Amino acid sequence: LRMQETDTRQFPVIDGKGRVVRLEEVHRVVESQTPRSNTVVLMAGGMGTRLQPLTTDTPKPLLKIGEKPLLETILENFIKHGFQRFYISVNFKAEMVISHFGDGSRWGCEINYLQEQKRMGTAGSLSLLNKEIAEPILVMNGDLLTNINVGHLLDYHFDHKATATVCVRDYDFEVPFGVVNMDEQYISSIDEKPISRFFVNAGIYVLDPECLDYVPRNEHYDMTNLLNTVLRSHKKIVAFPIREYWLDIGRPDDFTRANIEFGR
Repeated sequence: LRMQETDTRQFPVIDGKGRVVRLEEVHRVVESQTPRSNTVVLMAGGMGTRLQPLTTDTPKPLLKIGEKPLLETILENFIKHGFQRFYISVNFKAEMVISHFGDGSRWGCEINYLQEQKRMGTAGSLSLLNKEIAEPILVMNGDLLTNINVGHLLDYHFDHKATATVCVRDYDFEVPFGVVNMDEQYISSIDEKPISRFFVNAGIYVLDPECLDYVPRNEHYDMTNLLNTVLRSHKKIVAFPIREYWLDIGRPDDFTRANIEFGR
């Protein structure tokens, strides 16, 4: 408050030895303290098959990145931006996830659980939510390492008056050969190892409550199905490009990379 009164826009952050490690912007700190009453759903029911043997005895969301489980880092990022109400979707080794997070009081938030009795895909467990939810819901896969500003994401959703917002990420793919372009049997040009660029689904969403009406109860249902259904209903879906750090931890190499990069 004092910094706002004196029009101070930045302040230094120091480490335990008194060394300046970065500059922080005042407006970002103020934004992060704004309470948000929206519900957040963290999808943590997957079996993590591609990460075996790491996930043989530990569910993927509890694998440690740095000093704490991945899902805990995700939870704390939401809390930092003012979110307090959480549901965690659980299935594989659900008791371990529930034991670690409990009711959320350790983090000063409220945590409930969506207990899948079978594998329900990336959106099916949303059918287990309380239908009385009146505000947009944030949904995030529990295997992502990112420092996205989720407060900005929610504001973006409101600003665009969207029914759903999908976070997207740049993805480049290099063809490892020379690509031959043809007009019938005649070669028109040859491109040496061209790079194709796409936007890919980043696994983070904001959904208006009406989206829950499209999710069949107790069935396997993926987020792609839900979004396509919303589009067919002529509702507006917007893309939110992620410019911050983002990593999908799906394979052992990704897990190793995440631990190397986490400190940065």
